[in-house]
Amino acid sequence: MADIDASKIYDSEGTLRETMGETMELAIKKCLPKLDKYAKAFIARAPFLCIGTSGKNGKADVSPRGDPPGFVTVLDDNTLFIPDRPGNNRLDTMTNIIENPNIGLLFLVPGFDDTLRVNGKATVVYDEDLMRQSEVRGKPPKVGIKVEVEEAFLHCAKAFKRSKLWDEDAKQDRREFPSLAQMILEQAAPPDKPPTEEEIKEGDDFVEDNYKTGLY
Repeated sequence: MADIDASKIYDSEGTLRETMGETMELAIKKCLPKLDKYAKAFIARAPFLCIGTSGKNGKADVSPRGDPPGFVTVLDDNTLFIPDRPGNNRLDTMTNIIENPNIGLLFLVPGFDDTLRVNGKATVVYDEDLMRQSEVRGKPPKVGIKVEVEEAFLHCAKAFKRSKLWDEDAKQDRREFPSLAQMILEQAAPPDKPPTEEEIKEGDDFVEDNYKTGLY
């Protein structure tokens, strides 16, 4: 990484504020200590969110979660429940929560350029009633994430407008990029032994079958 002049590195909020300016008053006032009617309605529409966590050593992680709209249950004004679905069992999010309960959520709704941010404290839980309520295709989650909400606020659309995330004209052709299986197999293979075409085909078939049979 190229060296950066020490005088060009911001090491305090004060020096950063000198460049960026003060926070807009409305941006401060919009941050609520609980879920209001708009936050609840946003969550009810959201089929996707990103979860930000960090472990006791400060190592950060962001993980996606997706399900039918409304899959995150609002238990009350200050509590959410997020069901956990089958994955690769890295358990990055949940092991981080066990070590450090601080959590940040970003809710997305297809077609909405606005987003909802929620920050709070999380625990990994098992609750029979919540598991039953979160069943999809007759399959309940094994565990879930309960979030005690400390902050909730709507985020403006600038990032989505700049990226044109939902615009049809901005969509890229997935076929121009290697398959997920090919990339992972190449990353995991020794430098002198790249995966064969047959191994890549087997990997592609496994991924597609897992999407069909292993979502829940």
